Amino acid sequence: MEGDTFSGFGNGTQLDSKIVHTFQKSFVQVQNIFDQNRLLINEINQNHESKMPDDLSRNVGLIRELNNNIRKVADLYGDLSTSFTKSIDASSEGDSNGALKSDAKASQKRSRPAG
Repeated sequence: MEGDTFSGFGNGTQLDSKIVHTFQKSFVQVQNIFDQNRLLINEINQNHESKMPDDLSRNVGLIRELNNNIRKVADLYGDLSTSFTKSIDASSEGDSNGALKSDAKASQKRSRPAG
């Protein structure tokens, strides 16, 4: 799969397989955090319903952990957004540089005087 490209965009943009792998890895991390958050929320709810002082005080730590996880997810999505933008920009630069080079060669041919 090394060196393969992924053309999943309507405009023909191709992404390197390394970039796709990075996206997949990040999405797996996000999903794992979501799964952990689901467990935390369930435990927080159970502790709240029990109204036992020890359970309620335990919720303080659980809620902090939940908030930290949410922060991690936001950071991961921010990193994904930056990576995606950079990969699209790099792809666009490659396309436009190639077009500019071929246009420059074509214009050189046109500028020669006939005869």
